[in-house]
Amino acid sequence: MSNQVLAFESLAVHAGRDDLVRLGVHAPPLDLSSTNPLPDMELGGCSYESMATGGRPVNDGGFVYARLWNPTVARFESALATLEGTAEAVAFASGMAAMTATVLAAKAECGGSHVVAVRPLYGGTDHLLASGLLDVQVSYCAAEEVATTVWADTCLVVVETPANPTLQLVDIKAVVVAAAGRPVLVDNTFATPVLQNPAAHGATLVLHSATKYLCGHGDVVGGVVATDTSWAAALRRVRAVTGALMHPLAGYLLHRGLTTLPVRVRAQQESATKMAAWLGGHPAVRKVFFPGTPEGDPAGLVGRQMRGPGAMLAVQLAGGIEHAARVTNAVRLFTHAVSLGGVDSLIQHPAALTHRPVTPDARPGADILRLSIGLEHADDLIADLAQALG
Repeated sequence: MSNQVLAFESLAVHAGRDDLVRLGVHAPPLDLSSTNPLPDMELGGCSYESMATGGRPVNDGGFVYARLWNPTVARFESALATLEGTAEAVAFASGMAAMTATVLAAKAECGGSHVVAVRPLYGGTDHLLASGLLDVQVSYCAAEEVATTVWADTCLVVVETPANPTLQLVDIKAVVVAAAGRPVLVDNTFATPVLQNPAAHGATLVLHSATKYLCGHGDVVGGVVATDTSWAAALRRVRAVTGALMHPLAGYLLHRGLTTLPVRVRAQQESATKMAAWLGGHPAVRKVFFPGTPEGDPAGLVGRQMRGPGAMLAVQLAGGIEHAARVTNAVRLFTHAVSLGGVDSLIQHPAALTHRPVTPDARPGADILRLSIGLEHADDLIADLAQALG
């Protein structure tokens, strides 16, 4: 059947599996080869040249070497591209490797060295851009300031929506218009392709920390960028020369994780919605950050850009940082840990951990905790937070 007539749940199960019947297998095979036999010196050389410069394997030329291509990873890439509605996707060893490769590719493709970054962003991304390691000039701004922040040599506009850690939503179409032809990267990690497809709203590149929801079980580190054919070639070229490849086992587990992604995200979202409502009435909570509330979605992007509010939320505690520390030490069902998007619920203090490298003026408040809602029963999670909040 054509992908166009399949529901998202069906695509999640079957995408990236087009070659299984030909191979005579039901489960996707795991290819751990670090090198591959060459059928012919000339064909192998042509295939090597094609992949080393961002292309695909040449027919009958083989995969040559795992730094250039792996069929297990390629199946995951194909599946993710299908779910994001893009022509291709390129997988990396981590989300930060994916972000680094995107900035390097943007500099090479656009010939500029200026990046516009819409805050708030994941602390690792914010720190990477500010570090000077990638030799770019960075202008940080709010979403409504993009049009006045881009320069003639702006090579990339970086946006995260919902944003980490306080879940602000950004109108992707408005940013694309404001970017005036510059490539726009959207970090779609929190929303996942279940709830949002940035490419459909004009984004050039769609990035995921695949470690999070795409994996869903806390046992893989990876990153992936969904985009068009031209940008995919540019990203593969960077990946080939820098060696930021995804391990085949990670690709295998991520491809498997996609099959349950719609079921997991929707169940987690349902629990997060209940928890946000309960937290909003708790006397120890000053504010709840969640796109499912009118305050969390003032522009009405849920239902127009997103298909739901997601399963991430944050809270501002009335008792400040001391109360935040007590809560993270007191939880029993939640795990006090960084990361997000797994089947188990996590709680963390962004200012002390994931956003610690961010400049103080842009760092989240010390009284804010971020929660990733898992697949436990919502009543049990509420009971745990009730005793932890005190």
